[in-house]
Amino acid sequence: MAKSKIKILLIYTGGTIGMVKDFKTGSLKTFNFKNLLDRIPELQLLDCDINTVSFKKPIDSSNMNPKYWVQIAELIEVNYEAFDGFVVLHGSDTMSYSASALSFMLENLAKPVVFTGSQLPIGDLRTDAKENLITSIQVASMQKNGRAVVKEVCLYFEYKLYRGNRTTKLNAEHFQAFASMNYPDLAESGVHLKINNEYLFKPNLRKKLKVNKNLTEDIALVKLYPGISRTILESILNAPTLKAVIIETYGAGNCTTEKWFINLLKQAILKGKHIINVTQCLGGSVMMGHYETSSELKKIGVISGKSMTTEAAVAKLMYLLGQNISAKMFKTKYEASLRGEID
Repeated sequence: MAKSKIKILLIYTGGTIGMVKDFKTGSLKTFNFKNLLDRIPELQLLDCDINTVSFKKPIDSSNMNPKYWVQIAELIEVNYEAFDGFVVLHGSDTMSYSASALSFMLENLAKPVVFTGSQLPIGDLRTDAKENLITSIQVASMQKNGRAVVKEVCLYFEYKLYRGNRTTKLNAEHFQAFASMNYPDLAESGVHLKINNEYLFKPNLRKKLKVNKNLTEDIALVKLYPGISRTILESILNAPTLKAVIIETYGAGNCTTEKWFINLLKQAILKGKHIINVTQCLGGSVMMGHYETSSELKKIGVISGKSMTTEAAVAKLMYLLGQNISAKMFKTKYEASLRGEID
């Protein structure tokens, strides 16, 4: 009996990777992914069946929001049993946010979900789209002893596979647009595709996939800077629907020790709002209490984002607020690694 082929579902949400140049007008237009094999005949060399599905109206990733994250999650949910792996084609600008969000939404995920995109359209002479797409499909189809090698949400770009919730977009012009500053690469593509097995996420395979679709958007993100105004911060913290704030602090989680600043945060926490501390630095971790300038934050009950990226901190906050858990449990859960997002 012939062994059945690995089945991969390609989900196109929008973005540069799905664009081709209209030679009559010179402008970019959305590419019909049903003609994928005609455009990239190399895909026929992969030993897998590729199906495609597209958003009814593909979007620029600058317009990405939780409503679309739910759409992606539902496409994976309804096709989960029928396919062995999933590749999500997405614009690069907000890809790290989406990959982070899906990592929390897809609880007990036991199959690969690979986000990818490109800096140049698929029809461009010098495009990076073909390599990114081909290797992403290859990663999604990798199996050992009948089970997926990768069992998490990841992001592939320019020869490197990263854990999705550890990535940040660093460059708008280079092909190597992403980096994972606080976690090693999951794989590197060269002459061979080298998988770093020790860094792969190991989910509980006895549990069934659970898709969390309840995300809370009533949050704010505040980047500290020298001279931040009391009036501005007060207006954010007093926003009527606000449930939580992520504060991007300096270095290892440090901030101004001005009394008004600490008091504003303390009052917000007493009113039941969650305050999260993440660092502005691309690498490193929040260590509240390590310096005097972060000791007060620890005392008043600010939650540590530890080594999380801002993108993962935002996605995790929306996800946990949607779980409707107690304030005490919230802090414990937020500071714990749920999907390998923190060390």
